[in-house]
Amino acid sequence: MEKTKKPVTAGILDIVTGAFAIIWFIMLMIARAVISGALGIPGMESVPAFVPAILSGIAVPTLIIGVFALTGGIYALQRKLWGLALAGAIAATIFWFFVGIPAIVLTAQSREEFE
Repeated sequence: MEKTKKPVTAGILDIVTGAFAIIWFIMLMIARAVISGALGIPGMESVPAFVPAILSGIAVPTLIIGVFALTGGIYALQRKLWGLALAGAIAATIFWFFVGIPAIVLTAQSREEFE
């Protein structure tokens, strides 16, 4: 079987999406620290107490999705563990739909190229 660029393209899409998800996690945690008053910024006392908990509840799944997408992208670039590469593409779809769908399609089409 000849090697195509499909797994490489899917891997790059997964890695970019995973990196954006991890950056988004960091931004959410910074926002949580600012809103909860941990940084001592005046005026944050009026924010309801449940808002930092909501931000944490959004941030943690975002981190998990980002790590899955990043890991799947690495395995897609290496053309190893097709199932994990596909799981990474699915995780990328959860975070960034328009980039994840092509990653799923490209990973699924290149199944024979994986070890």
